[in-house]
Amino acid sequence: MEYSRNTIFFTIFLIASLLSLPIISVNATPNITALFAFGDSTVDSGNNNNIPTVFRGDHQPYGQDFPGHVSSGRLCNGKLVTDCIVDSLGLKEVLPAYLDPNLKDKDLLTGVTFGSAGSGLDRNTMAVSHALDIHSQLNYFNEALQRIEKTVGATQASEIVKNALFLVSIGTNDMLINFYDVPIRALEYSIDDYQNLLLQQLESLIKNLYGAGARRIVVAGLPPIGCLPTQVTLGRIIPSFYLFEHICVDQQNIDSQLYNDKLQALTSRLQAEYNGTRVLYVDIYNPLMDMIKNPRHYGFEHALEAFFGTGLVEMGPLCNARVPTCSDPSRYILWDSVHATQAAYRVIANLCNQNVLPQLVG
Repeated sequence: MEYSRNTIFFTIFLIASLLSLPIISVNATPNITALFAFGDSTVDSGNNNNIPTVFRGDHQPYGQDFPGHVSSGRLCNGKLVTDCIVDSLGLKEVLPAYLDPNLKDKDLLTGVTFGSAGSGLDRNTMAVSHALDIHSQLNYFNEALQRIEKTVGATQASEIVKNALFLVSIGTNDMLINFYDVPIRALEYSIDDYQNLLLQQLESLIKNLYGAGARRIVVAGLPPIGCLPTQVTLGRIIPSFYLFEHICVDQQNIDSQLYNDKLQALTSRLQAEYNGTRVLYVDIYNPLMDMIKNPRHYGFEHALEAFFGTGLVEMGPLCNARVPTCSDPSRYILWDSVHATQAAYRVIANLCNQNVLPQLVG
């Protein structure tokens, strides 16, 4: 009886220990060979360090919780979702930037990111941000593929690409820069038509990836844009029903949901068209909204205020070592006025590991 009781206690302790791990392991999916990421700041680990743009995080306090406390270029206090995923897959600790001058050819074999903070699907977005557009990111991928072929040969390179995870995260900047905050496109298009324009560009990107051999493509939806601190702040200033109230901008969140519904339909259609290919939608909106509505459930204390500075408007060059910060970013969902903290990204990565990755190898 004593032996049985000890066995039960040990089993409970083991299960509890596993559940407390910060990243959920997905080593049951060893045939994912690499991760290649495309998009904006949510997947940029330092490409913008090497191009002329102010959309960069290569200065303190960005990276204060990154290994070595390095300001790598990630617009976050630590790791991004892509870093967490490659770590959980056992590929590498973090996902490097393709334009990192220290990148070696062998690093390409398990994946890199071509993402660029400030990037979008609309050419007007790049005119403001001077980030790498999607065509440039695709060109760099083709260049990387040539380097991979020279390293391991064409046959093995084709297998790496075929079994790799391709992750696309883009679209938020288009809405912020062109439709809400500087509404140039809002004068030309209805919200429905503008979203369709963006999705046409996204479909073209997915088709190009498929043509290059990608067979596991995951596309992230829009977050609740109306809950970003910049938008919450503007919602308090611009005359509206929400004047001086610190709450999400409902209409922008409704727009995000409408876009995501269309994106889900697009990914379903493309998966049906591309035989033997997985094209999956990743829900970012609902997990983030649940964190915002129930922050304490996830260990957060602050939902609509960012960790940095006033928590209302600071981002990029406005986030620097001279601006005071709070003591513990793990209590915040948002790091700066647009970007999430490492703690929030870990929640999303774990959900992705649980709900999305198994579909890619099933």
